[in-house]
Amino acid sequence: MDGQLKIEGNGRLIVVSNRLPKGDVPSGGLIFALHEALTEIGGLWVGAADPTTTASDGLTDIGGDKKYDLATFELTHKEHKQYYLGYSNSVLWPLFHHRPDLLEIHAVDFEAYTAVNRRVARSIAAVIEPEDTIWVHDYHFLMLGKELRDLGVENRIGVFLHIPFPNASDVMALPESQVIARWLAAFDLVGLQTMRDVIAARDVLLMDPKVHILNDGSWVREDRHFRVRSYPIGIDARAFAKTARNAKPLELQLAPDAPLLLGVDRLDYSKGLVHRFHAFDSYLSARDAAEPRPTFLQIAPCSREDVIAYQEIREELEQAAGSINGAHADLDWTPLRYVRRHIDRDVIAGLYRRADVALVTPLADGMNLVAKEYVAAQDPEDPGVLILSHFAGAAEQMQQALLVNPFDADGFAEAIREAVNMPLDERKERHAALLEVVMREDINWWTSSYLASLRRTPTPVRMKA
Repeated sequence: MDGQLKIEGNGRLIVVSNRLPKGDVPSGGLIFALHEALTEIGGLWVGAADPTTTASDGLTDIGGDKKYDLATFELTHKEHKQYYLGYSNSVLWPLFHHRPDLLEIHAVDFEAYTAVNRRVARSIAAVIEPEDTIWVHDYHFLMLGKELRDLGVENRIGVFLHIPFPNASDVMALPESQVIARWLAAFDLVGLQTMRDVIAARDVLLMDPKVHILNDGSWVREDRHFRVRSYPIGIDARAFAKTARNAKPLELQLAPDAPLLLGVDRLDYSKGLVHRFHAFDSYLSARDAAEPRPTFLQIAPCSREDVIAYQEIREELEQAAGSINGAHADLDWTPLRYVRRHIDRDVIAGLYRRADVALVTPLADGMNLVAKEYVAAQDPEDPGVLILSHFAGAAEQMQQALLVNPFDADGFAEAIREAVNMPLDERKERHAALLEVVMREDINWWTSSYLASLRRTPTPVRMKA
């Protein structure tokens, strides 16, 4: 990172995220980007502690890098269930991923969400200095800016949402829909992944009669001016490409010349895994028996297993995998391999480089960095093909991928056929265009762009009560 990240004055950068880095900070990804920014600027990184019996105000210093400090706020076991598993991941997550049908609405969960955001705000207000800048991350803290303003904090405060932004019609399913505009207006800069998200946020903001858009594209609610902008997150592309090049070759026991299709996702209903399996099934059903027999390797480690919707998607995925292999496998060929345990990042990098086709086909996604990692990992002289969902945020930047509608199994299957049979010249041309974007708009570009915008924000005006 370079001097562009310096914030005016002598203030610190205070980062707030649900999770903190543990152990050595891995290269690439959000954790790495925030680590680099804090190392350059200096500051404080705040995240949740492991749940405990009771929770009190204040931050607990847990050390950190020489250039910045790490601190935690407390959560009770009950709050973890209601604030984190409940309102954050059973209400906001499905809502923002356009699945209002999956909302599990309970008043006590919102009360816990409010209590945690309020406690974190008090804890930060107690240690903040006048020139500090606060950078809030993700949907766990949508209320944090408003709570800080209510405490009289006038510092620059920005938020970045790593997930999609909901449509106005989806937001109406939320009992608290009328206050979302006020939550956003408390921040000076609302960062979203795509222009599609910015448009969605515009529609939601205009639901509030107190909100107005100005000629310069900024917003005002009562006496608070704020901005909503797109900052598509990237990866540490050069470092990841090096990791992929140096990865130990893997023995996957595939048939000679057998294409390897690869999917790497966290197990989540937003990732479109069942739709992906059905499309592969359609491809296999139409495949010429004389063609090489492909293997599709899907890695999908479990997450949030305490949430019912995740239990259901796991069961559905396992049933689909068994059905596909039952219909298409042979004595010496298993077309679908499904792994639901964690695989080390270095191994994943090697799999990316080995794979002939990557399937990155979410039903809704803020960005999806797997698409960018896959492109960075390829051998430019013999690159694989990226199949990318229209609904991934990455699709705005990566138009040279094979773009698909994951709901259209036949069209998706045709894209698989095209990818498997794509000639080298076309693969190289598509990859070169994708790689240029991934390298140029990397994780450092994202961090610098956002913080530079936040830095240019005038000193905030205090929000009316």
